[in-house]
Amino acid sequence: MKNGEDWTEETYREAEEAIGYTFRDKSLLKTCFTHSTYRNNIAHGGEDNERLEFLGDAVLQLIVSDYLFRTSDKDEGKLTEKRKGYVSKEALTPVADKLGLMKFLRHSNREEDMGGKGGKVRSSIFEAVTAGIYLDGGIEEAAKFLKRNLEYMDMKDPISALQVYVQERAKMTPVYHERPDGEEFVAEVTALGERGTGRGKSKQAAKEGAAAMLLEKLKERTQH
Repeated sequence: MKNGEDWTEETYREAEEAIGYTFRDKSLLKTCFTHSTYRNNIAHGGEDNERLEFLGDAVLQLIVSDYLFRTSDKDEGKLTEKRKGYVSKEALTPVADKLGLMKFLRHSNREEDMGGKGGKVRSSIFEAVTAGIYLDGGIEEAAKFLKRNLEYMDMKDPISALQVYVQERAKMTPVYHERPDGEEFVAEVTALGERGTGRGKSKQAAKEGAAAMLLEKLKERTQH
């Protein structure tokens, strides 16, 4: 949104399309996108999304924990590490960017002054939206919203991200093959009729590169 600009009926519609959920309480939807700088402006007032961010963080933790518990047999320590990958600022920021959430933010300041370039504002909006959907439609709707975006989260672990993406669409797992090539390793991964390749100084690095390439290919395919 432009600095200090309020929403129109079209904005509500576009925001709901971006999120993939229709709010019964439209005022709650708008609060999800109201930055404290907008509320603090004497000409605007109202409620900002900071309380929603607090709740959204907890909802996100619960749903991701439940998902990992049901889909992985790893021990507590490894599950905790995987959960961090899904709920961190670094993981949520690209999801918020994919959905275009900053387009709808109501604020009265520059993005740079709000820490937006570092991702804090964008990841906070995602948390607020998660809480808004939870309050408006319940835990099941919030879980649907998060599961639609799981493949874009945990970007520090492209192998897990690819597995989530594939398993959401077919009862299969990606197939990897690795081989040494001089002082490096080359990896190949196939799934859903596509192939990705990667190279690295370790087998893990090569697999991560291959997974990232294949994930990008599969996402591009769905956009056409």
